[in-house]
Amino acid sequence: MAESFGTELVEQLQRNIGDAFLAVSGEDLDWGALVVQMLGQLLVSVIYLGVFFGFYLVVTGAIRLVLGKQRAKTPLFLQVRSTLRYLAGLGALVFILAQFGTSPEVLKAMARAGFMALGFYVAWLVLARLIKDSMVRYKMDPSIRQLVENLFSVVVSALAVVTVLAQFGFDVVSIVAGLGIVGIAVGFAAQSTLSNFIAGITLLIERPFRIGDWVTINGQDGKVVKIALRTTWLRTRDNIFAMIPNDSVASSDIINYSAEGVTRLNIPVGIAYKESAKAARDVLMPVLLTHPEVLQGAGMEPRVLLKSLGDSSVNLEAKVWITPDNLDVQPRIMADVLEQMKEALDAAGIEIPFPHLQLFIDDAKGLKPVLEPFYSKRGANG
Repeated sequence: MAESFGTELVEQLQRNIGDAFLAVSGEDLDWGALVVQMLGQLLVSVIYLGVFFGFYLVVTGAIRLVLGKQRAKTPLFLQVRSTLRYLAGLGALVFILAQFGTSPEVLKAMARAGFMALGFYVAWLVLARLIKDSMVRYKMDPSIRQLVENLFSVVVSALAVVTVLAQFGFDVVSIVAGLGIVGIAVGFAAQSTLSNFIAGITLLIERPFRIGDWVTINGQDGKVVKIALRTTWLRTRDNIFAMIPNDSVASSDIINYSAEGVTRLNIPVGIAYKESAKAARDVLMPVLLTHPEVLQGAGMEPRVLLKSLGDSSVNLEAKVWITPDNLDVQPRIMADVLEQMKEALDAAGIEIPFPHLQLFIDDAKGLKPVLEPFYSKRGANG
């Protein structure tokens, strides 16, 4: 039937063109009748357009009056209006084509195809709404919802195209088989893209991170702003966007700082060996307890611990907790806390060691510079 449909269209076009040439080249051409015929067809077409457009305006106006101004702005009314506009356009197209000698078989096929497409559109609206409400009810990840909605739209669109083509007698099985062969060829030519696509689906299912999490991927720190099917988008603290292929993301180590909520910061600070670690802790704890962005509560109290005994300093470490929202400004918080700790130690007279270069004079060998880890108070001569 597809071949007969195409042949009929071609023959109809040839007849129309031939009649036009014969009419123009004829010796006894009746220009008045030709103009009247053309104007008549155009007038009928305009009348049909006006009738269907008027039908659309009357129905939408009646619905707007029944619903009121507020309800007329809802998505449901907009969808109904789009459906009525589509029906009016389809009806006008069929009636106008009938005026130009289109065969009844073609008109019936167009009408069936149009109503089939409308049915798929309505089914897509209803099912998409149900799927979306179900995923929201079960609190599914936004990335998973986006993937499911996109796949559902693709499947419904493919079925709609196949059904519409079948109304015109096309061999759908052959078309699907041809598309399958083309898909295999494209798959071999785009292996990297397909691997990223599959890796993206794996990331959306396993969910090692979500949108809004702070992560480290391939040595790149950033906040996840988008998980696409081919790439993962990160935004660094310098407001720089990094797009990492999902294949690389799935095969690399992933560090997620937001997975467990609050995050602990470890801030090192050193004091001289002659100083007391307890005295330094007593000076530093008020700084941590009064900082506005340091959390306090059960299991999250700030602490100052003796980390290690270094070569030339007693190494302490301040441990504080911050909320996930403050991960955006984590470096600023660490720098602020460290600065306040340094000022508190200076005010208490607790020495923070730093290296000096000392010169030792040997009478036999002369002057010899030696770098040793000697530390003294700031301002003393070494």
